[in-house]
Amino acid sequence: MNNCRDLNEVRENIDRIDNQIVKLISERSYYVKQAAKFKKDTEDVKAPRRVEMVIEKVSRLAEKNNVSPNIVEIVYRNMINSFINLEIEEHSQINKKEVK
Repeated sequence: MNNCRDLNEVRENIDRIDNQIVKLISERSYYVKQAAKFKKDTEDVKAPRRVEMVIEKVSRLAEKNNVSPNIVEIVYRNMINSFINLEIEEHSQINKKEVK
């Protein structure tokens, strides 16, 4: 991290980081879809205990990295909810294929 000289440099850095974040979200979604293969039903997909474990983990990571754990928790809860919906769709598609 470096101190920026102007707003344009700030924006360039934010754009660079956004690019990395989107790539990582893409990679995470790839593995979320794979997880659907190993789950028995929708309740397995929702996995509330696992969600809370992830939230605790990323909150600790936030503190170690000088970012508000509250912000990280909100971002992760939203991201996880979206991924749960994706995984439910994927799980449904897998079950449709197995029934045929």
